[in-house]
Amino acid sequence: MGILSTTISQLARMRLWRIEAWVAHPIASQREVLQDLVTSAQYTLFGRKYNFSTLFSIRDFKKAVPIHEYDDLKPYIQRMLDGEENVLWNTPVRWFAKSSGTTSDKSKFIPVSEESLQDCHYKGAKDTLTLYYNFNPDSALLTGKGLVIGGSHTINQINNEVHYGDLSAVLLQNSPVWGQWIRTPELAIALMDEWESKIEKLARSTITENVTSISGVPTWTLVLFKRILEITGKSCIAEVWPSLELYIHGGVSFTPYREQFSKIIGKDIYYIDSYNASEGFFAAQDRPGEEGMLLYLDHGVFMEFMPMEEYGKENPQTIGLKDVETGKNYAPVISTNGGLWRYLLGDTIQFTTLYPFRIKVTGRLKHFINAFGEEVIVDNTDKAVSTACEKTGAIVNDYTAAPVYFSDGGNGAHEWLVEFEKEPGDLDQFTVELDKALQDINSDYEAKRYKDIALRPPRLHKLPKGMFNEWLKSKGKLGGQHKVPRLNNERTLIEEILRFKN
Repeated sequence: MGILSTTISQLARMRLWRIEAWVAHPIASQREVLQDLVTSAQYTLFGRKYNFSTLFSIRDFKKAVPIHEYDDLKPYIQRMLDGEENVLWNTPVRWFAKSSGTTSDKSKFIPVSEESLQDCHYKGAKDTLTLYYNFNPDSALLTGKGLVIGGSHTINQINNEVHYGDLSAVLLQNSPVWGQWIRTPELAIALMDEWESKIEKLARSTITENVTSISGVPTWTLVLFKRILEITGKSCIAEVWPSLELYIHGGVSFTPYREQFSKIIGKDIYYIDSYNASEGFFAAQDRPGEEGMLLYLDHGVFMEFMPMEEYGKENPQTIGLKDVETGKNYAPVISTNGGLWRYLLGDTIQFTTLYPFRIKVTGRLKHFINAFGEEVIVDNTDKAVSTACEKTGAIVNDYTAAPVYFSDGGNGAHEWLVEFEKEPGDLDQFTVELDKALQDINSDYEAKRYKDIALRPPRLHKLPKGMFNEWLKSKGKLGGQHKVPRLNNERTLIEEILRFKN
């Protein structure tokens, strides 16, 4: 192990006492985070509007500041994009993480301040490394390099001082020098826009490296793996990178991909789920192999949790950590050191443990099917797909589903578009197992399926391999964090993809 790697490794291990402090005092840590945020922003445009200088408690803060979605904050963010300072945050914001929905051309520009870079994103990454070392003290992670499959980088032409890109690109562009030394590939490749060329250069430039860890979205990581095996003629990734020990994933549920990764890597490695969004680094697994990510409570983000029954109300109520329950769906509402205030993140989560607080991401507020009162969320369908694959020997690359509405010809159903890596021997049997597993997981769905009274059996279409990527490419959304929404409560998306297929 080189001197640099040894030093970084020792520093990572020394951080553990800091983590133990906020894990032991979660409520106090969050209260202190909010106090720091409000104090810092009290003289901003937003802080003056909502009288931050007079807010001395969480109750006061929640009473004074309404819950915001992106469109509510968009006028402030546009002023920041135009170069105005002291709008949402009290220090200059030169970077924005650009994210966009799969089915919309509208883009979101999430402000990334220096504080959110250092005290949230990078601090979260360092704490994840520390937690991994604590779990696996004999790790040789830093004897090699970390392969980062990042996003693309584009300069905002509105103002030469303001830049934007995918979150991963913003983090790569601003990472410290030591981060460049322990990472591969070189920045020019990592930040390429065109994903088909990028995969080719990623593969050829990293084959000869000693890769010990990989970070990236599962779909593109698999594409890279397959190309590397084609180039090298090896039978598995372990033959290319024998020291590979860790894969850090996020963005989508890893459940449908686990079998594919195990097979293509060819040896046992550790997998860590992380919750690192444009808005902040919120959580990561501290116990690989066990469900639940440790919630990061001292990283410049104050968190509230909206019970799902409050969503859509005129004045929705939120609760704090002391009142949350395990196994119940909440929508996180965050205030951040990037200038987002009581911001409805758009995800849904469940707590898997309390004290310490661990969570899992269960879906998106707008990605569900509840056309008939079945309340099916992505967490349900991911598990059902995994079970159906296990029962039939299939491997699924990706899927999306939507309701089939009641008509004169019959009652409702769910329609699925599924792209297989390995097709089942009997597609009808796969559909039966999928339906059965979903009934076992979701009692509301089971009730609606009873004797086919409200819901008929699912209608499943097999898509050609690569179809989802071709559709994304046709919309200019191939690569990075772009992905097909797994569930929709209306049929616009599924009908668009079916038209594209035909």
